[in-house]
Amino acid sequence: MADVAIIGAGSWGIALAKVLHTNGNKVTVWSIVEDEITMLKEKHEHVQKLPGVKLPEDMEFTTDLESAVSGKAYLILAVPSVFTRSTAKSMAPFVKEGQIIVCVAKGIEEETLMPLTDIVEQEIPQAEVAVMCGPSHAEEVGIGLPTTVVAGAKKRAVAEGIQDIFMNNVFRVYTSPDVLGMELGGSLKNVIALAAGMADGLGYGDNTKAALITRGMFEMNKLAVTMGAKQETLNGLTGIGDLIVTCESKHSRNRKAGMLIGQGYTMQQAMDEVKMVVEGVYSAKAAIALAKKYGVDMPIIEEVNKVLFEDKPAKEAVNDLMLRDKKMEHGNLGWED
Repeated sequence: MADVAIIGAGSWGIALAKVLHTNGNKVTVWSIVEDEITMLKEKHEHVQKLPGVKLPEDMEFTTDLESAVSGKAYLILAVPSVFTRSTAKSMAPFVKEGQIIVCVAKGIEEETLMPLTDIVEQEIPQAEVAVMCGPSHAEEVGIGLPTTVVAGAKKRAVAEGIQDIFMNNVFRVYTSPDVLGMELGGSLKNVIALAAGMADGLGYGDNTKAALITRGMFEMNKLAVTMGAKQETLNGLTGIGDLIVTCESKHSRNRKAGMLIGQGYTMQQAMDEVKMVVEGVYSAKAAIALAKKYGVDMPIIEEVNKVLFEDKPAKEAVNDLMLRDKKMEHGNLGWED
């Protein structure tokens, strides 16, 4: 169907490579790490990040970025969000006018407060930049468990093209024009998942988790809509759907890191223990900066920042949330008297 390159050989990139190959696409996987590519060539499996998921013999693996990018119809940008700008900058000389880049990581750049598609558009203005996200763990996609995501782009044809190359009987893809809403949902939910994990680590129950998820969703909605995103997007797969799976799943790095912090680990100790990039840690500062910029009250995200960067005990953060000033749940509702 299409000639596709996966830029970034982490667990998500590898899982998506398998989906694309299953659908009959020609797939090349690039990594900057030579040992990683050597392992993939020899074992056709990412034994550290996605063990047990076997990749086909005719899938190509390379460290040569120019050969990976050149001539491909689609470039799936799957590096962690903190490496998006540097990788895009390196890709730029090889990307042709109109080549489609699909951002599949989730994050907001701390220094600029830009979502990933804006970063890529800035570094590679000649490309058509899109996003794909939703409630999707690589561990489940890799073994073919039913999963549903959304492809977002400014142009319908671009989103539908992404839908065509990815969709099959276990990987359903919807489309959306609300790229901003998708990216904000995918980024902010990681910060809320840290809070949910902290509650688990503290030994709190389902009541606490439900409150954090629901009020966290309220904060996400309020900021995203204030910034121009659509309410429907936050209420869909890339908002509440992604939030639920990230707060509840055993596969969630953000939940696991939060759980360790709740148990007394420092932020760095928790990240070292998880052994993969914890996107919520990087998005937390950007989220609170956006809240201040747009005048949105985000108490859960504010407390997460204090726990991460000011060494505030997680238990004290939960206590302070519980003892905030009394208020209505929805201030826009009216009373009879």
